[in-house]
Amino acid sequence: MVNGVTAGIDAGGTLCKIAMQTEKGWVYQSFPTKQIQKCISWLDTYCAHRCLCITGGKASMIREKLKRSDYTLIPEFSASCAGARELLAAEGHADLSDFILTNVGTGTSINHVKGMTQEWMGGTGVGGGTILGLSGLLTGVYNYSTLIQYAEHGKRDLIDLTVARIYEGEKPPIPGDLTASNFGAVSDEAASPSSADQIASVIGLVAETVTSLSVLAAQKADVKTIVYIGSSFVNNSLLRKIVTRYSGQWGFVPIIPQYGSFCGAVGAALTK
Repeated sequence: MVNGVTAGIDAGGTLCKIAMQTEKGWVYQSFPTKQIQKCISWLDTYCAHRCLCITGGKASMIREKLKRSDYTLIPEFSASCAGARELLAAEGHADLSDFILTNVGTGTSINHVKGMTQEWMGGTGVGGGTILGLSGLLTGVYNYSTLIQYAEHGKRDLIDLTVARIYEGEKPPIPGDLTASNFGAVSDEAASPSSADQIASVIGLVAETVTSLSVLAAQKADVKTIVYIGSSFVNNSLLRKIVTRYSGQWGFVPIIPQYGSFCGAVGAALTK
């Protein structure tokens, strides 16, 4: 297949992302996976003359809905890594060839990308699905965009226990503003946190968990750069802020590509 006549589809647990190259650059589109028929209709309209390269955990769902046979299934990790290389090069990081790639989607996967190869190093069930599900259980709000808006005004002081509060005035062995226990300050005697505070703390838990695992992976792989991708970062300034800060505190260089949520779709579209 030749670039420009393919469309890449990354069918994830929450979102179905589409990427295709045009003369004016990449075109991106996404649909909730629950609205898969809208995705199929869009493909029928705008990609009727393009071969489809499909990746992601819900690839079989897309395949079953298609009324055409000109498609190819692409392994998810290789697609994400190929897409990351493409997007990094577009943002001025073409010389970056050895890094940790952390994909924070519904859950989180971590790969070591070296040259044209990748090695899966693990992951966690903590990810965007945790933000949506746990925040929803706590606040009754299940709309992701609304949750992110709430989080911008939230404070974690009433919910998360910091290292400084553990040591109560003594000099701690590590930075005092680090989280000692997520949700560790909650008790029946504490003041009731707002919905915004609760959502901010959930995002903090997710951010610190994925960053800690990414740092450990980077130490094991002996690399200094961690590239964070995935739909969880879209418009989520708090997640980006915490991940960037924590990575830097451990001495690693964090990069969050602008269109990182489309890495899998871009990598699939580049398949030849």
